[in-house]
Amino acid sequence: MTEATVLNGCTVVTMDPERTEYRTGHLVVADELITAVGAGPAPPGLTEARYVDATGCLATPGLVNTHHHLYQWVTRGLAVDSTLFGWLTELYPVWGGLDAAIVRAAARAGLAWLAGTGCSTTTDHHYVFPRGSGDVLAAEIDAAREVGLRFHPTRGSMDLGRSSGGLPPDNMVEDIDEILAATEAAIDTHHDPAPDSMLRIGVAPCSPFSVTENLLTGTAELARRKGVRLHTHLAETADEADFCRERFGRSPVEHVRDLGWLGPDVWLAHAIHLDDAAVALVAASGTAVAHCPSSNARLGAGIARARDLRAAGVPVGLGVDGAASNEACSLLEEVRHALLFARARGGPTELTVRDALEMGTMGGARALGREAEIGSLEPGKLADVALWRLDTLPHADIADPVAALVLGAPPPLELLLVQGRTVVEHGRVVTIDADSAAAEAAAASARLLNRAGVSR
Repeated sequence: MTEATVLNGCTVVTMDPERTEYRTGHLVVADELITAVGAGPAPPGLTEARYVDATGCLATPGLVNTHHHLYQWVTRGLAVDSTLFGWLTELYPVWGGLDAAIVRAAARAGLAWLAGTGCSTTTDHHYVFPRGSGDVLAAEIDAAREVGLRFHPTRGSMDLGRSSGGLPPDNMVEDIDEILAATEAAIDTHHDPAPDSMLRIGVAPCSPFSVTENLLTGTAELARRKGVRLHTHLAETADEADFCRERFGRSPVEHVRDLGWLGPDVWLAHAIHLDDAAVALVAASGTAVAHCPSSNARLGAGIARARDLRAAGVPVGLGVDGAASNEACSLLEEVRHALLFARARGGPTELTVRDALEMGTMGGARALGREAEIGSLEPGKLADVALWRLDTLPHADIADPVAALVLGAPPPLELLLVQGRTVVEHGRVVTIDADSAAAEAAAASARLLNRAGVSR
């Protein structure tokens, strides 16, 4: 049981079905749940409760990160001027030196930083399993438990090496039977389907240019037999579209559709290069999309059709993507960039500031199948709450608090609650020592780059 917390005097943006907002309101958290939200002050005298004067702050749902590669935290700043295929070609040999200790250090630092940007729930797509590296998936799960974020890691995989026409080096891929056995073991060991779960496992073969058709069909069958969600990269670059047409004779979306990889239990990372027919296929199937605007811009991959996808009924969440293609790794920055890039692409009415915040909260919850539990501030939902301070110099005179959050400079994060537990307070992660996490990540990066013969 966690201590009851009462937030008083803040603006509250609930993201409930009516999109209710309270310019001056309160929020009460008890026993890991939101128990009350409303206008004005909370009732005084709640027993054993911590009252927080939240005057000058904005309360939102905790942000939901729908796509990430935490291990990449220790390879930031490499291949900074490359396209996706060139970037991967340079980094695959480096990632071949990963081990469980390095992954844990990377994940611990990356998760702590995410928390500081308002993120309460995050996925991770881990698809690199060098032989003899130890249990790298368990390593990042341990890190998430220590930091205190709600975690949806996916057991990724690659089985299409360069000698067979794929992109990854042959020594980076696994045998399909080995993949399926390890994936099932990860689900059996770690997955918690309970409504208040802090840990759920997904199944995530990497991409059309790194996995075989047999792996896609096999993992889809496994995931549905086990009742877990499916995730993969799709339509990230024009090169990928060309690869699919040359190798499979169809577009990326048609390719995965024919292999059972569209549906309400699937979410796709990127989904940039979609024509109208592909958008319609994704929407009709109930498939969700993880929109990663900063990484897509960093790699010059393009801008996803966020408005068109949303208008078609596709659940669209936001993702920071891997730290090696988005060194900032700020989920709040993704909210801002989703808005700005959409308007740069389609004009000032393409998205509103509240549309952008919705993608970072309820949109992400829907993509992960958790909309009944997280993504909005409503009584009975899990107490994942971000409290942003908006009464300091950068924001004090911005008329609309949501515009202040989305369009202004990143504000101080006054408080982050995950399932009612304090993870960030007064801008500082309180569950781990951030300085030691930084030092451990730097040392892990040095070991990894030294193994690969890369100079810093």
